[in-house]
Amino acid sequence: MKILLAEDDARLRRNIVHMLKKEFHHVTEAENGQEALDHTLIEQYDLVILDWMMPHLSGIQVCQQLRKTGFNGSILMLTAKDDTEDIIKGLDSGADDYIVKPFKIEELLARVRALLRRKDKVIEQVIQIDQLQLNVDSRVFSYNNESIELTKNEFLLLEYLFINKGRVLTREQICIYIWGYDYDVSNNSLDALVKLVRKKIDDSQSKSRIQNIRGIGYKLRED
Repeated sequence: MKILLAEDDARLRRNIVHMLKKEFHHVTEAENGQEALDHTLIEQYDLVILDWMMPHLSGIQVCQQLRKTGFNGSILMLTAKDDTEDIIKGLDSGADDYIVKPFKIEELLARVRALLRRKDKVIEQVIQIDQLQLNVDSRVFSYNNESIELTKNEFLLLEYLFINKGRVLTREQICIYIWGYDYDVSNNSLDALVKLVRKKIDDSQSKSRIQNIRGIGYKLRED
């Protein structure tokens, strides 16, 4: 899917772009409202993500102008405003959904998935490695066709590894996906989580499916 992200906080913008690209989206960046609007004049987007408070044009102003020009894609608003009146104002301007800062990256990704599914329902994508299977659309893991019970963080870890199967993921990438871009957890927390997931998906007769890449992070073993 083609996504336009307009966010003036450079660090947050980089983190969001990085994670969206990891989910195989094509992402265009804008650092202010006017730049975002200019992009929409020359490119078609499935989803536009707008920060509420930006230089030149606010997210609300961009949203209103997009709807006036007939933009029928989805619009997600990022806002530090959590008052009911502000939220109503954002939705009334034409936004489909909003998320209040600070937020966890996985929550943003879930909102993105929901908006894109709502726009254009697609056939469920299934990623399978031996007896393990991830249904990306329904977000269900199974082993030998039986669902695996996972906690929220266990699911996010396994989902991220599956989506990026065969790729080495750094500890930082994984922690951002699970705990958010402003995460404050130790390496021991990630290692403990990996250990719990291994118990649920590994065969005692074989090497662990989650491979430790010393000094870097983890990857999902495919052999």
